[in-house]
Amino acid sequence: MASVSRVARRKDAGRWPRMSSTFWAMVLLTALLVLYCGQLAAGTCEIVTLDRDSSQPRRTIARQTARCACKKGQIAGTTRARPACVDAGIVRKKQWCEMVPCLEDEGCDLLVNKSGWTCTQPGGRVKTTTAL
Repeated sequence: MASVSRVARRKDAGRWPRMSSTFWAMVLLTALLVLYCGQLAAGTCEIVTLDRDSSQPRRTIARQTARCACKKGQIAGTTRARPACVDAGIVRKKQWCEMVPCLEDEGCDLLVNKSGWTCTQPGGRVKTTTAL
């Protein structure tokens, strides 16, 4: 009587192909790489969406969404016109200009109701930002 191999006796033997250990190592490494790359380093931010509306003359409305991985005591904010992690107390007190949201050559002023700030360029152009 001829011996039947162990694989041939299994009911699901035809359905699952044999894969080498190298294949499974590559699958595991790829999964780890995808997981690692999806995470932000602590204290960093990235822009997720950026929408611009220039339908009104002499006015552009821009909305951006950022994803941040802030350290304890920090919250997502703006520094030098880029998303950044800032001290949570600045946002809590609405002292927006303390997070230095404007570029180096621009001046920062709080809006009257503290709902945001303006950045004034040397030529007089004003950029207004309101926090949601």
